[in-house]
Amino acid sequence: MASRRRAREFALQALYQSDLAELPVRQSLAQVWAEQLDGGLQGRAAESDEIEFAQRLAFGTEQRRTELDALIDGASANWRLVRMPVVDRNILRLAAYELLACQDIPVSVSINEAVELAKRFGDKDSRAFVNGILDRIAFETGRGGRRHRG
Repeated sequence: MASRRRAREFALQALYQSDLAELPVRQSLAQVWAEQLDGGLQGRAAESDEIEFAQRLAFGTEQRRTELDALIDGASANWRLVRMPVVDRNILRLAAYELLACQDIPVSVSINEAVELAKRFGDKDSRAFVNGILDRIAFETGRGGRRHRG
């Protein structure tokens, strides 16, 4: 059974690797898929729906990175993007892309999935950090948000 959560994890792995190694996302994704063929860390091989969704997210995030980075920078009161932990920065990029470009995904799902990624891959403060910034971005882009009304 295909899982969008797994697809998001694959996309995050590619974005993280691309950011650290300054590689194109296409090359980082190719490495993620090669690891899958070698047995990888995920157990079972990625299904075609997972691959398709991961590519949609990773390529879209890369294509709109400048716009996403500006949104994230503007929504984070005390943190500049370049000073954020690499994993948090890429979770935020991925989820911000979903908020902007994936109207078929409810805002609450995008934010909740990002929080789950932060719990799994970030540090103890990542969950709250990611949640707060995405809530602000959702509000500022007119897609929801709860706390930032002024």
